[in-house]
Amino acid sequence: MTTRDHSVQSATREKLIEHLFIGEILKHAWKNGVAIEIAKPEVDNAGYDIILESNRIIRHVQLKSSYIGGRTSQQKIHISLADKPSGCVIWVYFNEESLDLGPFYFYGNLPGEPLPSIESLKIAKHTKGNKDGIKAERPNLRVINIGNFKRLETISDLYQHLF
Repeated sequence: MTTRDHSVQSATREKLIEHLFIGEILKHAWKNGVAIEIAKPEVDNAGYDIILESNRIIRHVQLKSSYIGGRTSQQKIHISLADKPSGCVIWVYFNEESLDLGPFYFYGNLPGEPLPSIESLKIAKHTKGNKDGIKAERPNLRVINIGNFKRLETISDLYQHLF
């Protein structure tokens, strides 16, 4: 698949990476004899894509993805994620050809603690301008740079960080 295909088929790719991620976290839990529950919201309006629960910790997770070598250096985070206990963002990098996952970038706090404050972060703007070329602000989204994320190499490292 070419780089162009990734942008044209972004909705399909997003779902694919989500399913691969869920599979990897389930596989890790199974192999290590730990229980994990995974749920998805019926409506996507609260800033998270999946809910993970293990070791009595509930994580509301906003998933992001980029292929290794991609130029994206920031992500947009929904402010409602900060209202969830232990809300976090997981930015999954993947190999464009093999679709192997990793590394993982984590933005959040210790298990049981809320998301660090994102109110002071830059307000996101629409990617396309209006008829006058003005890109309107998106007041419910904040921009966070990759430098604010913690890099974790493996799904095992990520699991330990989450729970």
